[in-house]
Amino acid sequence: MNTRTAIATLALLTAATTAGCTSSEPQQAAKPSATPTANPGDQFMDAVINAHLDSYARGIPAADELKAFPPRWCEALDSGHSVKWMLDIFEGGLYPVGEEWGTTKDDANELVVIGVKTHCPKHQAAVLEELRGAGEY
Repeated sequence: MNTRTAIATLALLTAATTAGCTSSEPQQAAKPSATPTANPGDQFMDAVINAHLDSYARGIPAADELKAFPPRWCEALDSGHSVKWMLDIFEGGLYPVGEEWGTTKDDANELVVIGVKTHCPKHQAAVLEELRGAGEY
């Protein structure tokens, strides 16, 4: 008998022997392996790229600048603020704009929806309701 055959036979015998064993302890189902979750900032940027927003037809702003907004939007929503408040330059001051780039109002609303979906989905229904109720989404 060659080595490979012997190892295979031994493995089969071990499996057959242990399959017949019983234990007084309940068998636990195999837990699915934890899959790493993608970074919300990276998910946000992927979604922004895939949205093909008119505001960014000439180029998407630097990721680090744009990624800074969703966590701040989530904090504002957690504090009970509205999308209207967040995007008001004088009140919330969280309108997605940089020193060398800007965003139209429609695209800003879309960015908020994307950011909420990737960073704080618990607020997604309320954000959509507010924007749809105002006729802005």
